[in-house]
Amino acid sequence: MGHGGGGTLSAELVEHLFAPAFGNDTLAELGDSARLPASGERLAFSTDSFVVRPLFFPGGSIGDLAVNGTVNDLAMSGARPAYLSCGFILEEGVPLDVVAAVARAFGEAARRAGVTVVTGDTKVVEAGHGDGVFINTSGIGYVPDGVDIRPQRAAPDDVVLVSGAIGVHGVAIMSVREGLEFGVAIESDTAPLGGLVAELLAVCPDVHVLRDPTRGGLATTLNEIAGASGVGVALVENDLPVPDTVANACAFLGLDPLYVANEGKLVAFVPPDRADACLAALRAHPLGREAVAIGRCVPDHPGMVVSATGLGGTRVVDTPLGEQLPRIC
Repeated sequence: MGHGGGGTLSAELVEHLFAPAFGNDTLAELGDSARLPASGERLAFSTDSFVVRPLFFPGGSIGDLAVNGTVNDLAMSGARPAYLSCGFILEEGVPLDVVAAVARAFGEAARRAGVTVVTGDTKVVEAGHGDGVFINTSGIGYVPDGVDIRPQRAAPDDVVLVSGAIGVHGVAIMSVREGLEFGVAIESDTAPLGGLVAELLAVCPDVHVLRDPTRGGLATTLNEIAGASGVGVALVENDLPVPDTVANACAFLGLDPLYVANEGKLVAFVPPDRADACLAALRAHPLGREAVAIGRCVPDHPGMVVSATGLGGTRVVDTPLGEQLPRIC
């Protein structure tokens, strides 16, 4: 508990554990706030908290998840992620080597994403009042001129693209949490999407909507966009990129892949005359090689998402009342 008291132990934790993991000149000042260079571009600012269990899972950890989740939120506004804050909430008794491993993963992920950790905070709570490590992050990015990406811009005839396989992260978390084996390793798809978005905007600056379908999965994301824009969304079920491993795991667990979380995928609503170019740009990037078109916006059933089934029928894809998988990010 002394490490959260603000005294010598707190200072040692910052100076000898966190600062080396995140080290840069701005953070080295260790002030109460960071002074950042000004820019004539518009700023995007986002914050998120991460409480995933277990702390380490196939394909990642809470450390890189915290970085990727926030930089992706910035990228979904078209911003170029630049700076992060980092708040660690530690439970009394968590081994410092575990905290160090999470911090190293966080720092490495930040460097891969091209962002700088410029300020942070640490708190310690009593044993039994946390779950090892919780992380809060905030991010700042720069939005290029002429980019206007928001859910209200979805319009009839927009083509809906997804950058790759869905449901992977949630199934990876559930498999390790519950000790389940499906005959093949399922690893989280957590990844920073800033570069993928930059490639997309290079061929189509007028992308209407971008979202990363995290909690609640693709279904929840599409419903939020449909509700904000007042358009209907019509999907083709056979076009949804659900890997066999995810489909089999979901069938075993009684889950719908459309509602399972992702951490390294994006959904894009693009004008129909630019859809082919956008799809090609996504597929040219390593994180978008499996990108596909999954449907389009329609004037019918405004605010509702429907899917054409493989049997020739149509089903409503509604927003779930609660999450299928707790604590996946």
